[in-house]
Amino acid sequence: MLVGLGNPGPRYEGTRHNVGFDAVERILEAGSGRWTAATRDAVSAEVELEGRKLTLMKPLSFMNVSGGPVAGLVKERSYERQEVMIILDDVAIPLGTLRLRERGSDGGHNGLASVLKALGGNDVARLRIGVGIEEAPSDLAEWVTSSFDASERLVIEGALDRVVDAAKAVLNDGMMKAMSRYNQPLEAQPDARSGQGGTLA
Repeated sequence: MLVGLGNPGPRYEGTRHNVGFDAVERILEAGSGRWTAATRDAVSAEVELEGRKLTLMKPLSFMNVSGGPVAGLVKERSYERQEVMIILDDVAIPLGTLRLRERGSDGGHNGLASVLKALGGNDVARLRIGVGIEEAPSDLAEWVTSSFDASERLVIEGALDRVVDAAKAVLNDGMMKAMSRYNQPLEAQPDARSGQGGTLA
């Protein structure tokens, strides 16, 4: 089960805090799927990627209380929390860089903190997408809910394509091999659009 974190509504579309939503939308396209189930607090879809059936989800609660909807669907579909991967933004890593982890703390991300608490443990995989900044803004909350500029959007579009490839790598090769391939500086990561770039491409 792949969960993209974000905030609901047009106000937040295309913002830095919503790249998790953007990522599961890109995976949905790759799996030729569409959102088929909706409740008050989530939308979900069943897709096939690399011959594997996956559940995709976007919580429609606000970011900081994402845990309830995620835990509800995990229980409904009888998943273990180790079968879930959360996709989210990260201000602490460079723009467009990916970071896969099998477990760990919330790293100060309130949405991930809510999910980990609701699922009852830190052994939940996560894929962070860098929206990083060179220097901290005076109001971080306002900054993360702002939109990317044109040059940043180009970088993020490439990152979203790599998210699809990273998800495929996890399915095909396991988390450790996927981490070794995608947890690299941006200039060394595989370029999903061109099929080039990256020392392991």
